[in-house]
Amino acid sequence: MSTEQLLGICTGIIFGFLLQKARVLRYEKQIGALLFKDMTIFKFMLSAIIVGMFGIMALVDLNLITLSHKSMNMGGVILGGALFGIGWAVMGFCPGTSIGAIGEGRWHAIFGVLGMVVGAGLYAEMYPFYKVTVLSWGDFGKIGLPEALAVNHWVIASVLAVLFIWLFRMFERKGL
Repeated sequence: MSTEQLLGICTGIIFGFLLQKARVLRYEKQIGALLFKDMTIFKFMLSAIIVGMFGIMALVDLNLITLSHKSMNMGGVILGGALFGIGWAVMGFCPGTSIGAIGEGRWHAIFGVLGMVVGAGLYAEMYPFYKVTVLSWGDFGKIGLPEALAVNHWVIASVLAVLFIWLFRMFERKGL
């Protein structure tokens, strides 16, 4: 087993543990998020984004990693986002929380995982079709937000962190 695989397994176990401790694996938390009545999941993810964003930017600046952007195309983002949202609404789990729910012994989540596996297989089989249709709509190439706005990545990270912290405080004041 390679170092990357071992780190991936360790990171996954830690992430699953944190999902469980934050209680975001609970169905009522998922539905509360979909109805904008419980922001626990949003707060959890905003925290993860802030930590990950600053960690990745530090690793880039230390030349320990190199970012490799995927091509930004609106067709893929819109279709993928719609499928993700529909799956979340129907199952009550997103991909990470469905695996965590199975880990907690809630076996009904296996149907969501099976759906993801079947969906990934269908996507792979239909990729040639998607490549010339959906994945070519609104293709902006391999670009990130700092490149699109022509600013340093720390500016983007700082602005997003301030925005996320403001959202956090707003959710807390409203009891969400």
